[in-house]
Amino acid sequence: MKKIMAFVSAVLLIATLTACSNQTAASPPIVTTFQPATRVTTVPVATTQPTTAATLVPITVEYEAEDLDADNNPAATVITLAGNMITVEGNGATVDGSIVTITSAGTYEISGVLNDGQIVVDTADEETVRLTLNGVQLFCSTSAPIYVANAEKVVVTLAAGTQNYVTDGEAYVFADPASDEPNAAIFSHDDLTINGDGALTVNANYNNGITSQDDLKITGGTITVNAVNDGLKGRDSIAIRDGAITINAGADGLQSTNEEEAEKGFISIEGGTLNITAGLDGIQAQTSLLISGGDIAITTGGGSGNTSVSGGGMWGRGMMEGNPNKPADSAKGLKAVADLTITGGTITINSADDALHSNGSLTIDAGILTLASGDDGIHADASLTINGGDVNITQSYEGVESAVITINGGTIHVTASDDGFNTAGGADGSAVNGRPGMNQFVASGNYFLYINGGYVFVDALGDGIDANGPIEMTGGTVIINGPTENMNGALDYMGTFNITGGFLIAVGSAGMAQAPSASSTQYSVMQTFASPQAADTLVSLVAADGTAVLTFAPTKAYQSVVFSSPELKNGETYTVYVGGSSSGTATDGLYTGGTYTPGSQVASFTISSIVTGGGAGGRFGGPGQMPVRPGGGNWRP
Repeated sequence: MKKIMAFVSAVLLIATLTACSNQTAASPPIVTTFQPATRVTTVPVATTQPTTAATLVPITVEYEAEDLDADNNPAATVITLAGNMITVEGNGATVDGSIVTITSAGTYEISGVLNDGQIVVDTADEETVRLTLNGVQLFCSTSAPIYVANAEKVVVTLAAGTQNYVTDGEAYVFADPASDEPNAAIFSHDDLTINGDGALTVNANYNNGITSQDDLKITGGTITVNAVNDGLKGRDSIAIRDGAITINAGADGLQSTNEEEAEKGFISIEGGTLNITAGLDGIQAQTSLLISGGDIAITTGGGSGNTSVSGGGMWGRGMMEGNPNKPADSAKGLKAVADLTITGGTITINSADDALHSNGSLTIDAGILTLASGDDGIHADASLTINGGDVNITQSYEGVESAVITINGGTIHVTASDDGFNTAGGADGSAVNGRPGMNQFVASGNYFLYINGGYVFVDALGDGIDANGPIEMTGGTVIINGPTENMNGALDYMGTFNITGGFLIAVGSAGMAQAPSASSTQYSVMQTFASPQAADTLVSLVAADGTAVLTFAPTKAYQSVVFSSPELKNGETYTVYVGGSSSGTATDGLYTGGTYTPGSQVASFTISSIVTGGGAGGRFGGPGQMPVRPGGGNWRP
């Protein structure tokens, strides 16, 4: 029986092919179950918050005792490899020249060197075959050195303290010319588990490194895969519980491909260490990808430097959505077709394409993520939800992009050469590996940005937040260092931007500067300046009693400041200063505590309306408006 129940959709049917003492679990299986992110977050906003209309199947991974037990069976059949000869001590295996064929379930201990031959598993019984690799060097020039033609399940155990090597040739010879299988150095038509405390190096010169046409599990071992194509491939699923895995792949690092069964085609990583260098995607799941633990480092497509661009505002100037230098083929870090969910782990990605990508939904609940991308740092076609975790996007073209973005918690730092946040969905065509198209977005009922909590810091050369629809902010902290050129703004939204709570500071150029909408319930202030202020020049808003409600040092030159906070009160008078100094503590340029020593006074005003502003330029309450002084605000330059 197959023991893994899976999660959302994936690709292809299996073909059969030819090639060059029973064990029973004594204890119940260990079951890992994950309920996919069909959660609906209730938010007290003025508009109705849409939810993703998708029925997702839970991921359930069962680890049987034999998946986790690396102890050798003392009654094992012993297979000894000696150059071009193979000897067998025990039952269940036959030898034909340099090919040994295992025909019965049981445990087989294998050692020695095979110059050009093959280990074939072809059993008809419904029990597990265990191959204990006890210091082997396998080479097959014309096929898979380890080939599971038929079995209920195969467990490959790496004996403690041993080094094991499996290497194939650059060209395979198939018994059936119409077949292309086996196509991996270790190939199984059936469930395959790798465990143990030893080491395994797979050199795949023909195609893939390790492939299972059913479920592939790794629960231990030190595994290195060097493959001209994909590193690890499990058609129905890949589940990693533990182990130290290094993959150098010409194509994808990990790949699951079953799109025909909704509960399969997934990848689940619970623990272990993964170091992946891939020419294309680092980890690709045809349905869902779940990461709940582990230490993962991924480099794809040569890294983010191969497709990075300098200078922001490509969308604003050329109406082009997406990085024009992104690779023609998908070279993403983590990629899922239906859903990508991260609930833990430490993840470091340096990718030529999107660092995190989902064609459907994407959820981050926890974890430490450091992302450098040549295109989007985080992209989801349909919906993106961040509930927690520490997310640091150190380099990107656009930082965070989805049709619907919801921030409920977490700490998020974004550095972008164009937009920091963009509610634009899959319009860049990246979901299907295409080049970006020309897209002129309009206000849409399908695009939403919700900020209900968390901490967000943006440093963008394009728009800090580019919302092709409304924004609702009910809580959290948002700090934006926006563009210095006037074709973009720190805030750029269509429809309304309603603030009912939270802390917002957005600085940038003045030509396209926007303030929140007058329909908000929390007061906002917008101040523009006659000329740009130098980077790191403090801007401070001081109440009549001398309390500095804002002291901030922008990272770049700025000519507009938008500020909203529960501390702003109707009828209170505030003074805007630039320069000066503060004895407080600065985090991301925002000072807390200490005393502000004023610099030059720029303006003074009394709040009498939801949005109060002064200076020249800027827009209040929505797009398409001429720069105007907000009604009811009394300001004095």
